[in-house]
Amino acid sequence: MDRLKQIESFVLVAAKGSLTAAAQAEGVAPAVMGRRIDALEARLGVKLLLRTTRRLSLTHEGSAFLEDCQRLLVEFDNAEASVSAGGVKASGHLRLTAPAGFGRRHVAPLVPQFLARHPDVSLSLNLSDRVVDIVNEGFDCAVRVGDLSDSSLISMRLADNRRLCVAAPSYLRRAGTPRHPSELMRHACLTLSSDASQTRGWAFRVDGEVQHLRPVGRLDCSDGQVLHDWCRQGMGLAWRSTWEVASDLRAGHLVSVLDDFAAPPNGIFAVVPQRKHLSLRVRLWIDFLKEHYGQADYWMRAASAPWSGPASDTASDIASEKS
Repeated sequence: MDRLKQIESFVLVAAKGSLTAAAQAEGVAPAVMGRRIDALEARLGVKLLLRTTRRLSLTHEGSAFLEDCQRLLVEFDNAEASVSAGGVKASGHLRLTAPAGFGRRHVAPLVPQFLARHPDVSLSLNLSDRVVDIVNEGFDCAVRVGDLSDSSLISMRLADNRRLCVAAPSYLRRAGTPRHPSELMRHACLTLSSDASQTRGWAFRVDGEVQHLRPVGRLDCSDGQVLHDWCRQGMGLAWRSTWEVASDLRAGHLVSVLDDFAAPPNGIFAVVPQRKHLSLRVRLWIDFLKEHYGQADYWMRAASAPWSGPASDTASDIASEKS
């Protein structure tokens, strides 16, 4: 049996959520789709899908394999398209979305260079910390940071992302330094509000297992940059990505805590609604991001960009006076 067809069938089943729906999409019998999955699992020697009469779910190995399969299929399509397209130029309108803070620092600054390369392309960029429904809202591509929950979308990993628990020295002098994630409940934690994209909480590795905590505090906000600003002013602890806080850590404006419990890195992804018939402008945009994010010195150069938020500790002084 064709190995590529097995992989395509696995990705389709994961996207549709059932063998029957995947079979209908391809125009074959459900039994045919089932035999392809069985053959793939037998060849790999692992269980990829848990199937019952009511539902289908991915195993841990299946989730990891799905990400690789999606990336490989997209790259296969891109390889074919690069040959068949020949000298065809990208054109048309590109609708993109990204998280607000990450988009300001690592998407928007790259747009002018992309448009300079492709003068027949126009572009709209939406920056929002909510999880945008790219299918129903008509977006061509989303950049997403962190764990991906919707396997029906096609994702391509662009880079690794690590998050740290950080605080300003003024806050730690006032409130003390937490030594274990369980102590976060006794601290002022600056959290994203419920309508933002960080839905699973703060991740830590405790006793060899990744645990997700949901700290609470007096302050929350749907904008990650505001949380960063508040944290830098000494208002509490925050769980932020290294791309956002690296320069502050080097300058001493922020200090990382609970490093012994840091969770493994997650990812920065390009997410598209479907793999087939991906337009040339979308493929070129994804390749453009991979080109820049894959440069050895990109993240160091980006992290060294000047921070433009408030520089005083006025808020921490006020909090100290009230405590």
